[in-house]
Amino acid sequence: MEENSVSFIKYQYALKMLETEVGILLEDFSHRHGYNPVEHIKSRIKTEKSIRHKLEEKNLLYTERNILLHVPDVVGLRIVVSFLSDVYDIVSTINNSHNIIIKKRKDYIANPKESGYTSYHLIVLVPIYLENHVEYVEAEIQIRTIAMDFWASLDHKIRYKFPNEIPADVSEAIQNYAKDIKEMDKKMYQLNKIMNSYQENL
Repeated sequence: MEENSVSFIKYQYALKMLETEVGILLEDFSHRHGYNPVEHIKSRIKTEKSIRHKLEEKNLLYTERNILLHVPDVVGLRIVVSFLSDVYDIVSTINNSHNIIIKKRKDYIANPKESGYTSYHLIVLVPIYLENHVEYVEAEIQIRTIAMDFWASLDHKIRYKFPNEIPADVSEAIQNYAKDIKEMDKKMYQLNKIMNSYQENL
């Protein structure tokens, strides 16, 4: 297959389906619980440059087949929530979807990356309804708290400034800040429990 023949139309369909399905699930969650845990949602289709880079790291050619087999996060959705407990509530909500199939889970909250990165990742299969058949397209959903998202954004900017190797003192500082973020999330989780207890007694 020629490089310029790679088509992203199915990924565009999948993103629309994913946004719609997750939107409905979250609205239903808010209706049933009387509470909207979501601060904001971001979605994207990975750029050609980013896909090429990912394939090059694996010594693979830029072809539609290699993208399909080796780049599961061409379609991405990030859900940022208020509290730590909200992360797992959203995971449970997506798990109950009749349309989205969860293929793989990566709980970087329970098991943070070496850098200090924390988030909950789902690799899912999204149905796209074509004229004569249904296809499933892989996508990645990230669920994280505001604090996790703040750290991840700064970490991304720092790594952009040091593309080859991050200085040891900077790397150590990033990891220490990740620990601070984790403690902050725990404190905010406890605060949320206290607030909920007051509401239950009203």
